[in-house]
Amino acid sequence: MALEGGLKWVKFLLLSFNFVFFMFGMVIMMAGVWRLMIMHNSPKIVQAGEAAIFFTVVGFIFLLIALIGCCGVWKENFCMVTTFAILFFFLVIIDIVIVIGLYAFANKELDIMDEKIQRLINGYNTTEESRVLLDIFQEGLGCCGRVNASDWVDFQPDGISVPDTCCRTFTMDCGAGAMNNKSIIYIEGCGPALKYVFKMIKFWSGVIGLVFAFIKIFVIVLACTLMYGIHKGYKIQEPLLIRDLACFRCFQRRAQPVSVSVSVSE
Repeated sequence: MALEGGLKWVKFLLLSFNFVFFMFGMVIMMAGVWRLMIMHNSPKIVQAGEAAIFFTVVGFIFLLIALIGCCGVWKENFCMVTTFAILFFFLVIIDIVIVIGLYAFANKELDIMDEKIQRLINGYNTTEESRVLLDIFQEGLGCCGRVNASDWVDFQPDGISVPDTCCRTFTMDCGAGAMNNKSIIYIEGCGPALKYVFKMIKFWSGVIGLVFAFIKIFVIVLACTLMYGIHKGYKIQEPLLIRDLACFRCFQRRAQPVSVSVSVSE
């Protein structure tokens, strides 16, 4: 059946979305495959392998869904377009679950990081690992201590010195006697700074998740519109059942044009 009018634009939009989705899946899968190929050079082979496998599988799933969508839209196959819409609906549910999960993860991780910062402060003068990690936090976030700079009261015997990474401009011994000098050091603690960072992560993850969800819902609406157009112009040979969708048997069905018989009486 040749689609007419606005359905041509629906078909064009669906093909365009599927092409973008296909390329997105290809990039993700290739990133996972590339990481699998080089992960033997990584000391953290287990973690790297798990992440690489995850990206490879996710990319393959995206490619499969995009392929079903492209074939269904191009061939105007009712069953394949229906399957594509159902799969996209599940992706919308996954988007919502991921956003909720990120919110829960951010809140839990913030409490853990706050406690860890305090442990790093306590071990700053005794362990190299604590000193390196906390220096990275303070220099990267522009903060000093856990709550504020006064957390370093036991750092030196004078009680008013802080690590050099608390300084706004890093120089050797810039933190000596500078605990109360706001022009030299950062006064805000790393706890509040981390809270702001996690707040922004939650905000943008929610915005991005909702944007992707609305895009997928728009694609589902387009797919349903195309399904209606195909169904209106064709008569399916037998009812479309859920079990047919599940095992993809309906991909082999052929839609038959509606035939109209006209009898002419003499």
